[in-house]
Amino acid sequence: MGGPRDEDAPQLLSITPEIGSLNTKPSTIEIEFNEYVKVENPNKQIIITPRIKKDEMEVATNRNKVIIKLNQELEDSTTYVFNFQKTIKDITEGNPPENLKLVFSTGPEIDSLTFSGNVSYLFQQRDTKLKDILVGLYELSDTTNVLTAPPYYIAQADSIGDFIIENIKSGEYLAYAWHDANNSLKAEEKQEDYSFILDTIRIDKDISGAKFYLTKADLSDFKINRTSNIGNHFDLVLSKYPVEIKIENESLNKELFYSQSDKNIRLYHTSLRNDSTEVKITLTDSVGFKIDTTLYAKFLESERKKDPLEVQTGGKKNFVDKLVAEFKYNKPLQKINYDSLIIKYDTASVIQVQKDWVFFPDSLDRTKLFIVWSVPDSITYESFTLSAADSTFYDIENQTNEKKIENTFRKLKQETLAEEIKVKVNTPELPIIVQIQDKKDEIIAEQYLTETNEAVFKNIDPGIYYIRAIIDRNKNRKWDTSNMLENRYPEPVYYLENPNDNNNRDTTIRGGWVLELNIEPRRSPGLPINEMENIPKKEKNNVDK
Repeated sequence: MGGPRDEDAPQLLSITPEIGSLNTKPSTIEIEFNEYVKVENPNKQIIITPRIKKDEMEVATNRNKVIIKLNQELEDSTTYVFNFQKTIKDITEGNPPENLKLVFSTGPEIDSLTFSGNVSYLFQQRDTKLKDILVGLYELSDTTNVLTAPPYYIAQADSIGDFIIENIKSGEYLAYAWHDANNSLKAEEKQEDYSFILDTIRIDKDISGAKFYLTKADLSDFKINRTSNIGNHFDLVLSKYPVEIKIENESLNKELFYSQSDKNIRLYHTSLRNDSTEVKITLTDSVGFKIDTTLYAKFLESERKKDPLEVQTGGKKNFVDKLVAEFKYNKPLQKINYDSLIIKYDTASVIQVQKDWVFFPDSLDRTKLFIVWSVPDSITYESFTLSAADSTFYDIENQTNEKKIENTFRKLKQETLAEEIKVKVNTPELPIIVQIQDKKDEIIAEQYLTETNEAVFKNIDPGIYYIRAIIDRNKNRKWDTSNMLENRYPEPVYYLENPNDNNNRDTTIRGGWVLELNIEPRRSPGLPINEMENIPKKEKNNVDK
């Protein structure tokens, strides 16, 4: 009361067994401090290597002591490390003791081998400081992995991704890193980013320089959970979101149509009722798993009220010479009333949208529509409004948009734009996807390179951007994530970085500028070249692992 604030961490007075003890198999660990202490989330926060059954462990406090009852037999000839992190704190201000760690061995020596390196995200993150990143080693004989159980050895990476696992016994291991947001000590594949080193690592000396790139990769089963009739539609409910959809039927886009909403695919038929038709469907998820099946879609008579047509608008708000508007619909589109689809550019002047300006980017998917208009030089106005009156769009159930839709676009002045941005990617690998990305993570310009490693962008709006290159190794014109079961790393992503500014990735572009920029490849995931000798030549991570 009234005294100075307690800013001192608890001081360790004694610990049993003693740090560095040999040939000991304690059933209880007792830690004594110079002041009263408390523990917070000990079963989550205390990192113990090698792995023990933490759910059987009991942790309690008695004034200035912490008592840990292990309630299990420890392994023979094994070095154990208890890293208490910030579990133990004083009861007044919550100050944790600094770097409190207990090391002892159940055998005659302390294992001293280390495994160290760095973890980072493959893609740019809003928060540059890493948090809750763990790295783990699994014994090669272990039947679990990062998605199924905690590792044998574990360590936490710091805010810049550096890590070290200490006191490892000689052996062969599989290595993983992951973002452990829920403190489960393993990765949740549907929500958490993770990474791995493909090959078995033989640790018989200190290993340094390991590199992990975190990405999401959902390896759960990809399947059709159920099919059902909703009204006069036929629905497929999937276990995961499909990134590619291929539907084969002789009536496709004549009488048979489809739409997608998250993990649901809905089939429509404009004439078939109380009967079925054969439909071949091929679906692909984000890790490359496929569903290839033939089913009989049945369409029933129904008095169910039809869903209203919903329309979302998009497209780049700023343009140079071509106005590009995007429309997305919740149901396949049947027709457009062009009389009520116009572009306004002052209080009185309008341009009627022409049919040859309108197209579906995917001819089989009638839920996405583009309107592209090349603005004549004779029109000097800067602001243009695309307007669709009510009842402009008709879906295949003859429902229309009930409200007027308007979207405004701005024509940029040529003299305010960057004249030319040359981006060279210093790698012989092709194809390359080069992208300029704004701070809202939207791609504002993109080029696909198949014969050269240099992209040239013109007329870029001034601003601060990220510029990146994706190596499209499977030539499908998009980035693909990892697949641990198929021994496949994610496709490389390289960012333009400023080595003189702590590798800052911000690129400033100003009007009238001509820039020549070079993107350097990042090193590959795994061990550095000088450590590759520690990878057994014939040991590979297999499907079971």
